[in-house]
Amino acid sequence: MKKINYIDTPEQLEKLCQKIAIAPWIALDTEFLREKTYYPKFCLLQIATPEWVVCIDPLAFKQLDVLFEVIYNPKLIKVFHSCRQDLEIFYQLTGKVPTPVFDTQIAAPLLGIQDNPGYAMLVSTFLNVNLSKAYTRTDWSNRPLSPEQIQYAADDVIYLCQIYEIMQAKLIELDRVEWLTADFKALYNLDIYEVKPENAWQRIKGKKKLTGKQLSIVQSLTEWREQLARSENKPRNWLVRDDLIIELAKLQPTTVSELAAVRQINDGLIRRYGKVLCRLIAAAKQKTISPLKEDDKSFKKTQHQEALLDVLSALVKIRADDHLINPNLLASRKELEKLLFNDDDCQVLRGWRFGMVGKELQALLLGEYSLTIKQEKLIISKVNGV
Repeated sequence: MKKINYIDTPEQLEKLCQKIAIAPWIALDTEFLREKTYYPKFCLLQIATPEWVVCIDPLAFKQLDVLFEVIYNPKLIKVFHSCRQDLEIFYQLTGKVPTPVFDTQIAAPLLGIQDNPGYAMLVSTFLNVNLSKAYTRTDWSNRPLSPEQIQYAADDVIYLCQIYEIMQAKLIELDRVEWLTADFKALYNLDIYEVKPENAWQRIKGKKKLTGKQLSIVQSLTEWREQLARSENKPRNWLVRDDLIIELAKLQPTTVSELAAVRQINDGLIRRYGKVLCRLIAAAKQKTISPLKEDDKSFKKTQHQEALLDVLSALVKIRADDHLINPNLLASRKELEKLLFNDDDCQVLRGWRFGMVGKELQALLLGEYSLTIKQEKLIISKVNGV
């Protein structure tokens, strides 16, 4: 078992940075709390290579600039599992994300693993190790951390190192390393890690059924809530729940007495923000709404369109089987809908997916290819004369 070094002094941190500076890649994971705050509270950073493993206590330092400087080296590969929340931590602290990254959750389906696998599943699949769940709900802000907690946290990068080396070897053998370039590059888009208040309404469930003034109210209330949550550093739903925003959009109360009659609202919310909510609702009823995005709109497809999607799905399954990957990774039904309805924002028209199946899907829709059955198998072939 590797010795785990716990880093909580400037001297230890300086020595660690010297180690990182000569490493070709590192595995990283973070522990944080977010249940009571808008911004995640950074509590622990785990880093490992095949030779060493450390847990860094960010609560022991006023700033970690010296560490970020070596981690952000563009020649250093950063290996994560399901890195969106980890990268958000780095973005909140520095205004940018470390690149390049390798995400084992994204890479796994290219090796025949199911889509979006959990870390414990990968550890079990590749290493035949069953991870403990004893500290899943640990409050990582409490100090001191016990040796058991530190070991639990370190395991997230110790096994990640081993998984990365296995995955990388398999990807090289299958000549699929470059397939992941576009997927990893998408993680560098900073818009992912910060919700603009004016766009916060797009994350509200149930908005598809709203129209006109109702949608305008949802947009105004969520923008106000996002700004308030940031300024007070509180979770959005601690201020106003999503389902209450939908209910207010439907009922449209514009006086405090009307607001108090809403079943889901509590007295504390009315006391603190009742007048503000009424003003926002009244003003929103006079505003021009921002339209729903096309993929947010609900529309019923015809039976012929559903049948076409079934045919396209059949081709996707054939090509996925040829390459031993999950069909949903190659092209989900939602992506096929985009293709069918000429949406340019379609993954199957870009990168490795286009070469593997996208070009054939387009040809099939244009009538240049056909699907036939031969010996209980679906066969794709060019149409005569094309």
